[in-house]
Amino acid sequence: MKRILRRVAGISTAAVIAVGGGALLAGCSSNNPEVTITYEFNGQTYEVEYKLSRLDAPQTVTHFIELADAGFYNDTCVHDYDGVFFQMGGYRIAEGELNAIDYFTEVKELESKKEITFTQSVWKRGNTDSPLYTVYGEFDKNGNYPAKSREFAHSKGALVMTYTDKGNFKQTVTTLRNDGGKGNNNDKYDNDKDYMYNSATSLFYTYTGETSSSRAQDHCVFGMAIDYEGQFQALVDAINEYVSDHTDEGDSDYSFTTERNIQRINENEQGDDPDFEELRRGDVEATYNVPLETPIYIRSVKVTKY
Repeated sequence: MKRILRRVAGISTAAVIAVGGGALLAGCSSNNPEVTITYEFNGQTYEVEYKLSRLDAPQTVTHFIELADAGFYNDTCVHDYDGVFFQMGGYRIAEGELNAIDYFTEVKELESKKEITFTQSVWKRGNTDSPLYTVYGEFDKNGNYPAKSREFAHSKGALVMTYTDKGNFKQTVTTLRNDGGKGNNNDKYDNDKDYMYNSATSLFYTYTGETSSSRAQDHCVFGMAIDYEGQFQALVDAINEYVSDHTDEGDSDYSFTTERNIQRINENEQGDDPDFEELRRGDVEATYNVPLETPIYIRSVKVTKY
């Protein structure tokens, strides 16, 4: 366990809601959907508003809108916390333990249960009849096109899509271009993009530190807190006060978080698809610092503007 004594700069996250298959998205007129996320901490709820950017990350925004509308993010938790990064979107807490969501199984079950179709942007290489239920990595290192508007920077309050380490797995995939094919002889697909950069599922984080241009090159910033200092402050104060109360009681061993080592973080990748067996059996691990005794929950997400 590690002791967390630093002040929390703030917390945000976002998810958005739409009806299945992107039908609603097709008729939307706003480049900046707005959402309200309801957090729960220590028995209290906190509503926080966010603005997303279809200009910076159209496919990532679509991905989150559909997941949230299907209820995927409800009752999830912050699974990694250090006062600067608030990692969430892929875990739930049950009986006092952290449990990974089997994303690929759950989204397909949601499609069937809710009679929806999730919009796809990544497929098996050369086969757009084999969707992978991941999302195209809309960040600089992945060779985005056309140039992004950079409406939101990787700065305090940024909402950021994350990509788990894929180790030595080097498979390529087909992705949907953001320019409609204008820079590719009118072919809207690219057939040789790295899976490792196009494999985000539901994990995301809110960044609460100083502006980081280097991280912006490797991660997709797709949203921003609307009122960071205002709406966030009640939640931030509650977390800080909780930590302070415990440390002031003289418990030198107190830690707000509990360390959890997750072995084989890719063990559920692409279900039982044999093309991904090597990735599932890989030895990539992750260590999370989880607010476990007093979790930070995401209770609901609601779109207020499409």
